[in-house]
Amino acid sequence: MRGHRASAQPPAHETIKIRGLARLAAAIFAGWGGLVAFKGLWDLFVGEPEANLYAPAKWAFVTEPQWLRYSGFELVYGLAALGLAWYCLRWSRRLPETVRRPRREPEFTLFE
Repeated sequence: MRGHRASAQPPAHETIKIRGLARLAAAIFAGWGGLVAFKGLWDLFVGEPEANLYAPAKWAFVTEPQWLRYSGFELVYGLAALGLAWYCLRWSRRLPETVRRPRREPEFTLFE
């Protein structure tokens, strides 16, 4: 029985990095939230809809209040993601760095 573990051996242990998972989530939220919040600020103060380039008159297809409402939503969405990043980072300080537990055999194997 080559490749199989003998049942007399004690189970090996595995180490799982718990704090790193929360910090990874914080980094993803921070990256996405920062990008979207920046885009929202850009659209609020500098940008305009692409429809203005093709319309016979500016603000014919998308009105200015609609554009401001959309860019405000972008800004709030980005700030909410940044808030989640801050919360994940703060919450990760309460978690242990790693957790060590016995390795479990998988209940399902695909190729056996």
